[in-house]
Amino acid sequence: MEEEQDKLLPIANVGRIMKQILTPNAKISKEAKQTMQECATEFISFVTGEASDKCQKENRKTVNGDDICWALSTLGFDDYAEAIVRYLHKYREVERERSANQHRSSAGPEQDNIEDSSHVSCQPTAAD
Repeated sequence: MEEEQDKLLPIANVGRIMKQILTPNAKISKEAKQTMQECATEFISFVTGEASDKCQKENRKTVNGDDICWALSTLGFDDYAEAIVRYLHKYREVERERSANQHRSSAGPEQDNIEDSSHVSCQPTAAD
């Protein structure tokens, strides 16, 4: 049982996420938290497995955000895929700005070229 628990998301985190949507006086049973914990863990494993299969077919070892987004879309979770695209775009924008600011402060203003990796597509291609 302990090994199984090690493979699940921490139940305290699951409970906190669940509480965010409920009214302040609402309670959540232990059974409800455990059920959601198992479902969320299974969902993550399902999507990650699909993304991993894609990476293996492409002879890549690293699953990235684009792969997760692609997997969500491929598995029919288009609404989630669209949300992930927006998140990845914002995340990469912040990371580029942070990198540019660090680069400017250490190398001077003449070296501000940062690779643009903001293009994200969640649509499976014909080859997929």
